[in-house]
Amino acid sequence: MTLSVTLLTEREQLTQRWQQALAKHGIESKVVAPADLANAVNGEAAVVVDVDGAHLDSDELLATIGFVRASGALPIAHVERDRDALEDIVTELCHGLVTSNDQEVAQVAAAISRRSDRERGFRFEYVTVSPAGDDVLAVLGNGEASLHRRPIDASDDGSAIVSINIDPSATKATLLFKSGASSQLTVVAAQASDMSNGHSEIAIDGEKLGKRLRQLRLDAGLTQAELARRTGIHRPNIARVEAGRHTPSLETLARIANAIGVSTTHVLVTRES
Repeated sequence: MTLSVTLLTEREQLTQRWQQALAKHGIESKVVAPADLANAVNGEAAVVVDVDGAHLDSDELLATIGFVRASGALPIAHVERDRDALEDIVTELCHGLVTSNDQEVAQVAAAISRRSDRERGFRFEYVTVSPAGDDVLAVLGNGEASLHRRPIDASDDGSAIVSINIDPSATKATLLFKSGASSQLTVVAAQASDMSNGHSEIAIDGEKLGKRLRQLRLDAGLTQAELARRTGIHRPNIARVEAGRHTPSLETLARIANAIGVSTTHVLVTRES
């Protein structure tokens, strides 16, 4: 099935930039005037909202982006004049997909096929032994990550993991142990919050989460600017999260955690002594 993207703009130059980038990935596009929003979301994989060209105030922009996402399309904000003024909630609604220049347009165009796949959260992207211990680290296609304490199941005899093979459907992974025994980890298990076996949930309030993210960033030896470059999230927005003034979505949290070098689960849970 050929993907299609709506360009919500009246600017010819912007239209050409996006059409060229999309065409490189076999993605079709159509142009719709901002005033004709209702016709922008008709089965399209994504909608690019020209923030500058639409001349929308903050409430109108939020309503536009929100409508696109609520309609099932992937919203993308293109803003050139004052990107730092873009509200955090708009960035969250766009799953962080905000573009300002040709390089970013090319990167986002390349990511549309993957990001618009609603099933990616039901497939394994990567399963491995945790770099900090012998837990099993599972990463799903939507960027969610979880740690799974051993024993994984009754077949896990505690011996070293010698190989991990992901099924062709990517919905289950088989773990082979040195003893010859094997266990299976399923996507359903990976999606569930691993709060058992000595884990306790960290309340997702802005202040507590912000302090934890700041400490993890410092432990990794990163500045806010370096973290911003790794995630594509503006430094002022990272500062707001760390100060407890904004609570990020789980997807944004996963991007931050990945850039720091920890799992989302590691951010959200602590192990009881």
